[in-house]
Amino acid sequence: RVTLLELIMEKVSEKNPVTGEEMNLFMRHADFLAGCFKEKCEAVLKLTSAADAEDEEALVTIRLLDVLCEMTSNNGQLEHLQALPGLLETAIDTLRLTHLAGKQAVNIFTATHTMTGQEEISHPAVGFKSHLIRLIGNLCYKNKENQDKV
Repeated sequence: RVTLLELIMEKVSEKNPVTGEEMNLFMRHADFLAGCFKEKCEAVLKLTSAADAEDEEALVTIRLLDVLCEMTSNNGQLEHLQALPGLLETAIDTLRLTHLAGKQAVNIFTATHTMTGQEEISHPAVGFKSHLIRLIGNLCYKNKENQDKV
């Protein structure tokens, strides 16, 4: 699933103009991916315990967030995703939960808390909070209704 999401990410991030048919396909995929993210977003919180550092659901959720960030960076898909019910609220709630989880245990969600000395940052959840903030920002871009929710 992670590999499939990486392939979708490559296709979405291409700079080539897309046809109307491809855009419709992207919209359907966006609906599905947003639904999956809303269902699975709390799986990332399992990564705070060392035993679940390689939890597959959490890794899939992290890649889902990456793809949604990329999709909301594209104006053609942005308006569609901004209108999806619950996506913004889920992102905000997940940000709150990861923030609390980071305070209660070793904060694996931000690079500044996971770096000690010059070691390489290799934990898959590093940057998760910043990607959530990016998604929230993209969903609020030029959208007064979403800005008021935040």
